[in-house]
Amino acid sequence: MQKNVIPHEFNVGKKEREAIKNHKSFLLWFTGLSGSGKSTIANAVEQALVRKGIHTYTLDGDNVRKGLNNNLSFSPDDRTENIRRIAEVSNLMIDAGLVVLAAFVSPYEKDRERIKDIVGAPNYVEIFVSTPVEECERRDVKGLYAKARTGEITNFTGINAPYEAPVNPNIEINTANVSIPEAVQMILNYIEKNNLK
Repeated sequence: MQKNVIPHEFNVGKKEREAIKNHKSFLLWFTGLSGSGKSTIANAVEQALVRKGIHTYTLDGDNVRKGLNNNLSFSPDDRTENIRRIAEVSNLMIDAGLVVLAAFVSPYEKDRERIKDIVGAPNYVEIFVSTPVEECERRDVKGLYAKARTGEITNFTGINAPYEAPVNPNIEINTANVSIPEAVQMILNYIEKNNLK
């Protein structure tokens, strides 16, 4: 079937869309345990970028699983497929000229490498929110750690499923000792330094 799929070549591409928006498009990928602060930081970064006139869109784990990926479980294979789909959606949004912020546990190194392959390494910024599991569990804003501890939730990353920490992330943030405004500034500084604006 795939041999009969032939992508159409359009005359308007990423460069033209970036020119209209007057900024580069790329992916900020936030990875870390549940409760680490990924979505909170992504939300704050998006607000800061929008104030600068940057066209953005945020993809969040729970939100995407309510729609696009509502047929996937938390098994290792479905986690991989979840991330693959998000990478493909992110790639389309980058092509549309947007700065994409994606906040997903994304526990497997091979899946994060695949994201980079799909969107292209120059378009991929990996942000490891490295808040320790003890701090994430102390917060437990959704009550998920407590459910995982009692066996009510299986395949819960950090408790009864593994998390493979990034070896060489572009940015590392531990929200146990870095405030949200400080985290936002770290990311904005990285964008500025690497001429991604």
